[in-house]
Amino acid sequence: MTIPKKVRDFLGLQPGMQVRFDLRPDGAVVLEKATGDPVPASRFAKLRGTAKSGLSTDEIMALTRQECL
Repeated sequence: MTIPKKVRDFLGLQPGMQVRFDLRPDGAVVLEKATGDPVPASRFAKLRGTAKSGLSTDEIMALTRQECL
């Protein structure tokens, strides 16, 4: 969703921040900066990176196949 710059500046919003929409009984919609804990990282985020085992591709493949080195 695109929030106009004037509104983002007024609320102090930065990219990636959460907002909350409240629907009022009179039909008005109020946009607020969300408070509380940030969105948790993807469950895969902690798995990202580079393998630095020092093993060759052949050695890694042998391990995955449970072959003896």
